[in-house]
Amino acid sequence: MKQTGTQTDHSRLEGLDPAGTGRVFWNLGMAALCERAVARGEVRLSEAGALVVTTAQSGQEISIARVDDAASAGTLFQSETVSGDVSVLTRAQFEALKTDLLAYVGRRTLFGQDVSVEAGAAGRVTARLLSDQAWHALFVRHLMRPCEPADMGETAPRLTVLCAPGFRPTPETHGVAADGAVALDPANGLALIAGTARSEAIRAALAHLIAGPLTDTGVLPLHGVAAIGTTGTLALFLGTAGAGKSTLASTLARGQAEDGAPVRLVDGALGWGEQGLVALEAGASVRPADLAHAAEVARAAHSFGALLENVALDPASRTPDLTEAGSTPASRIILPPRLTEGAPTLGPPAQLFVLVQDTSGALPAIARLNPAQALSHCLGGTGTAPALAELHAPRLRDLLARHAPGCWLVNTGWIGGAAGVGRRVPVEASRRLVDAAQAGELATGDWRTDPHFGFEVPAALEGIDPRLLDPARAFASRSAHDGAARALAGQFAARLARFETAAEETAPAQARGAQPGMAVAAE
Repeated sequence: MKQTGTQTDHSRLEGLDPAGTGRVFWNLGMAALCERAVARGEVRLSEAGALVVTTAQSGQEISIARVDDAASAGTLFQSETVSGDVSVLTRAQFEALKTDLLAYVGRRTLFGQDVSVEAGAAGRVTARLLSDQAWHALFVRHLMRPCEPADMGETAPRLTVLCAPGFRPTPETHGVAADGAVALDPANGLALIAGTARSEAIRAALAHLIAGPLTDTGVLPLHGVAAIGTTGTLALFLGTAGAGKSTLASTLARGQAEDGAPVRLVDGALGWGEQGLVALEAGASVRPADLAHAAEVARAAHSFGALLENVALDPASRTPDLTEAGSTPASRIILPPRLTEGAPTLGPPAQLFVLVQDTSGALPAIARLNPAQALSHCLGGTGTAPALAELHAPRLRDLLARHAPGCWLVNTGWIGGAAGVGRRVPVEASRRLVDAAQAGELATGDWRTDPHFGFEVPAALEGIDPRLLDPARAFASRSAHDGAARALAGQFAARLARFETAAEETAPAQARGAQPGMAVAAE
């Protein structure tokens, strides 16, 4: 069944039982998958042999739902996912979706790919994708490392993603949205994708499924960006979707290091363990908007086998328009591992940047955090996904203590008033501040302790508007800023209180003592 190119009947697929007598093409190589994707009309060819696919719909979001046997349907908890929220499914809803999805794919041809996630010293996690789209198999083959039959033996991968873009779930029956849904059953290592063909749905499903096995090996799963800059030091960027992780990280990772070696940028699924950060994705999946400082990736986007998702293609010349695609949020460029091959372990981060888009305008553009404050902001929702942070807070606390990175809060949102009233922090200013923090330039200046949040803020930096560092000066009055800051500090504290109530031991005392708005935060 796992032989490259083998075609089999899928009446039984490792515990999945589709009705009918469809076929599965197992582990086809890149050329064969390209050929079939074109022949089946899934993609168009660019002039250089890249595959161009259209998946986005206007206003479409990908919803994510997770089975919770003890919860009632409709419960929500916040998470850093494709759409921002994760809803809870009952077991009955998930099983109904699984049954109907299997019946749908039962008479369709499927493409199966077995891949592995290399977690450095922690070992390997294997996963399987099954989809009725050939280009999906190519996507996961690009993103992860293909498993060789000799490596697999007779052991089936422990994780499975079943993708059927053409199936439309019924919300009342299946508990998920009709257009664009990912349903997760982590306990059984299974993810179901329906109503969307977007590669980000598969990427999100894999990230959620591998989180449990990674945790079992002592690796903290993260979604962020790691950049080795020109000084040779590693910086980790965590934050909410759209906060600018890729943009700021790509600013650091430009040019060449001092020893002449090329710098590296890893954007996506990461693991943080005893030896440092591990790149869990072998290939690259990037937005065209982030290519300004990635010339090598931009050139590779025009190569044979590259996947260009939601990128315009000139009908005559067949030349892709990456500039126009930069303004489309759902546009992606997916490249095989050859650009990022090598040892997946990156090492311990020297700097941790927690990014947040503050819509109140009360936060400074940058602030220095102690480890307890960094953990507090990650738990409070400004960094890693809160749902994961609740489970992994002790591990994150230990890693911060072990590797002792410099910790920073970076506000890429608004200054001087709420969104629509204040002004957005200029991206050039954010780049300058991150560069200064990473290079040690900020350490030589004066600092003030913020009375509302307890963190330290640089008093000045050459080339930076002083109001970005002291947002009270940008408000109509200082009392207006104080009111906005107190309200925001209260929101942070309320988020942390949720974790204290849910699991007293999970949210460490260090994090509770660092709640924003409390004087102890600065001690």
